[in-house]
Amino acid sequence: MPRLFGTDGVRGKANVDLTAELALELSVAAAHVLGESGAFEGHRPVALVARDPRASGEFLESAVVAGLASAGVDVIRVGVVPTPGAAFLVNHLDADLGVMLSASHNPMPDNGIKFFARGGVKLDDYLEDMIEARLGQEWERPTGERVGRVSDRPELVEAYVAHLVSSLGAEGSLHGLKVVLDCANGAAFMTGPAAFEAQGAEVVAIHAEPTGLNINENAGSTHMDGLQAAVRHHGADLGFAFDGDADRCLAVDADGTIVDGDQILAILALALKQSGALHSDTVVATVMSNLGFFQAMQAHGIRVDQTKVGDRYVLESMNANGFALGGEQSGHVIMSEFATTGDGVLTALHVAAQVISSGRSLAELGAVMTRLPQVMINVRDVNKARAGIDPEVNSAVTAASRELGSGGRVLLRPSGTEPVVRVMVEAGTTERATEVAERLASVVRERLAL
Repeated sequence: MPRLFGTDGVRGKANVDLTAELALELSVAAAHVLGESGAFEGHRPVALVARDPRASGEFLESAVVAGLASAGVDVIRVGVVPTPGAAFLVNHLDADLGVMLSASHNPMPDNGIKFFARGGVKLDDYLEDMIEARLGQEWERPTGERVGRVSDRPELVEAYVAHLVSSLGAEGSLHGLKVVLDCANGAAFMTGPAAFEAQGAEVVAIHAEPTGLNINENAGSTHMDGLQAAVRHHGADLGFAFDGDADRCLAVDADGTIVDGDQILAILALALKQSGALHSDTVVATVMSNLGFFQAMQAHGIRVDQTKVGDRYVLESMNANGFALGGEQSGHVIMSEFATTGDGVLTALHVAAQVISSGRSLAELGAVMTRLPQVMINVRDVNKARAGIDPEVNSAVTAASRELGSGGRVLLRPSGTEPVVRVMVEAGTTERATEVAERLASVVRERLAL
């Protein structure tokens, strides 16, 4: 059987793959595994539970709360908050466990469960494996005063907003800046605008009216056209798009040109280096970052530590080596001084602050790197487990890499959250990248067909 936990928790179609029963059992199992690991030793355990606005989050939240309380864990329910907000509040409250219900950038019918340990950090793989192994096992149920109690603390979201604002120092740091925020009808619909307004920016918020059914729908970081049009229409200096749980962001400049996660990471890396805060002059990025990013960092004397795809692997490298900054092309950016996970609103604030402090436009800042044309093809309905072991697929990848040489790159990898094999090709021209990518996708489709 495939592993239940993916690169970002347990995710699937709500009420089909991710049911109330599974949510309850996962919560019970997590409480037991963490308890036996010593995380709750000497005190009554406390868990924080948060969610994004998806309709399915309402019943899944109830199931998670029931599971935790039935296992003897006191639960603090904060309601709708971004994933990084949940991580911050776990640490802020010194809670033993955090649970976030979100499927991030996935469409509305999906949902997911993500666990945080004390300190607001993601669980290690071995703990997730232990939780999965514990599902369905018999257990001794607490009774009477030993059952968990549940409290609602929606006002705690204000502490998260205050943390975001304080990360830039004195309030008013963004005075004179006009910014459009695309909140994806998701978890940042309140926190994003509130943080920017507190820092003095003039804010135009779009897609900031979640109904529970419209999250990520033609909005947010996976649908940038709405933000591009809004920035031009309102004459804004720049704009930012978050995803459903606001752990990532992408940007557009005043002309509506997209500034992606690699460019954002490059902007912040140079700023930290100039201030002497980029530890070991190193930034952490995944193998999916554009070749132009690596070239730009090399030109500025910054080393890039490459990891597997997934912000958890970026964070592992950062924690192990004390690095201050890491991220992904998708817009997950981790600033370890302020956060334990990717935080879209935090990232946006600091990019906007660079525009103000440098006196340069976002377009000028983003020009620090030249993006090589990059083509990505998602090959569906294939056996992604064989993506790295099929000899003909491997041979085709090797041949394509040899063709492109130092002026291009090929990357083939299975998705961690979807039944998809991703074929990525970078080359000197879009036409060349497309030709090579389509050729490789055909091999993958033929050789890995189900």
